[in-house]
Amino acid sequence: MSERPARRPTGRPAGRARTTVALLLVGAIPVMFVAILFALPVIALAVRAFGHGGGGDLLDLLDGAGAWHLVAFTVEQAALSAVVTLAVSLPIIWLVVRAGPTVRRIVMVGVTVPFVLPTVVVGMAFRALLGDGGPLSLLGLDGTIGALLCAHAFLNVAVVVRVVSAVLLSLDTRAAEAARTLGASAPRAFLTVVVPRLMPAVASAMALVFLFCSTSFGVVLILGNGRLQTIETEIYRQAVDYFDIPTAVALTLLQVVLVAAVALLTMPWRADRAVAVGRRGRRPASAATRVGLTLAAAWAVVVCLLPVAVLVVRSVRPTTGGQWTLVGYRMLTAQVNGQSAVSSLRYSLETALGAMVLSVIVGVAAAVGISRAPRVVGAFGGVLVVLPLGVSAVTVGFGYLIVLSNAPDSIATSAAVIPCVQALICIPVVYRMVAPALAAVPQNLRDSAATLGAGPLRLWWTVDLPIASRAITSAAGFAFIMAVGEFGATSFLTRPGTVTLPVLIGAALGRPGEENLAAAMAASVLLVVITGAGIAVIEMFCRDGEAGI
Repeated sequence: MSERPARRPTGRPAGRARTTVALLLVGAIPVMFVAILFALPVIALAVRAFGHGGGGDLLDLLDGAGAWHLVAFTVEQAALSAVVTLAVSLPIIWLVVRAGPTVRRIVMVGVTVPFVLPTVVVGMAFRALLGDGGPLSLLGLDGTIGALLCAHAFLNVAVVVRVVSAVLLSLDTRAAEAARTLGASAPRAFLTVVVPRLMPAVASAMALVFLFCSTSFGVVLILGNGRLQTIETEIYRQAVDYFDIPTAVALTLLQVVLVAAVALLTMPWRADRAVAVGRRGRRPASAATRVGLTLAAAWAVVVCLLPVAVLVVRSVRPTTGGQWTLVGYRMLTAQVNGQSAVSSLRYSLETALGAMVLSVIVGVAAAVGISRAPRVVGAFGGVLVVLPLGVSAVTVGFGYLIVLSNAPDSIATSAAVIPCVQALICIPVVYRMVAPALAAVPQNLRDSAATLGAGPLRLWWTVDLPIASRAITSAAGFAFIMAVGEFGATSFLTRPGTVTLPVLIGAALGRPGEENLAAAMAASVLLVVITGAGIAVIEMFCRDGEAGI
């Protein structure tokens, strides 16, 4: 009787059990963070507005505020902004993919700087750009939805470029090369092989842009001239101008529903359903390609630098036809209420560093848990993670004021409050940036490592992290610059000695006089320079400059 060969233990049941437990523990991190730092202030504000029978009927409040018209315009301008941003980004994406590492780094820095600017400052820049006496005044876009779309495209081009180019750079070119070998033309190979694999990244980027534009505040406030109103600006008007908290909270709840619906609708096209990473070949550039790259580079310069150039000019010449002066830069070191622009910048960098660490920990944990979870659980988790992105910063700020007013002084005055709030806003972007990279890790690599006895932590360290490290590094940098430029919620939580640079800029814009306007613009230029330098350093640490979201 022949003996059966002994089966080698695979360790899969034990490995799967350990992996399940590890995923549950990792998934608990973002759930607890969002529940405590996001749900608590929103619930506190809702209780304040509707508790004890106050506030009236929810539908009556929404009807009284013209909510359905606001929803229609908010969705319309956000969707159009996403389409315009994609159109503006396409030549830049092609430039990033085809250019060398040095050009790629420069372009990535250029497209990312606008994203950090406070929206109020961007609104002022585009008013100067499109208004009377501006370089583009002949277009007649001042005060129209066209100005809004241009400003939103300027702000969010980095999102589309980074998301799509990162996936495009990671795609394996062998499938397209095989199609070419079988007789397909270059356009047909691109449309039939590359585009279907790229669509999840495009959809994910456009969904992010939609969410950003649906909650845009400063740009709509400045460029709308009171004629264009979104849910976000109406929340601010009801809460600040009229102090009608029930109506503001009712609009916020409607905004949350809108954001959740968008997240659910885009879930089948999530970027974390990307294809596996493969090798990418470099093709020699033809003469036509070199001309195209030159034109794309010129387009990138116009898109990214023209509004920044307006900021620079306004910092030394605050008004059209006014005198040239350096008073704005001299005021950077002037003390206003015990704080200068330089000290505000130092504090902004400190809080942004803390927010970056928190948002990367929570965002990566969310990406790990959701990418490995069943589809239903992943869909729910994805909606939960992106919800803070779609809630009014005004609402979050008011909610924190209520929570902190009833909290012990050690908590209310803690230095961790502002970094935690900023991290809450950065987490959805970190998740969206890291999830595609984790989903691109071949499952057979994980299975092979688990078969050889690797535990969940070693699997992450030796398999997932090396492949996703570039995306995580870029996510950390993106979170940092987002925190540096955060204005909305932070403006409600500042106190003497804790004023960030964007809040200082907003305060300077609110004071009359050319000197204050020049100081605000000079501080904005300072923010651009510091941010550009930081992004350049981050790009240097990414392999071949291929930093992506």
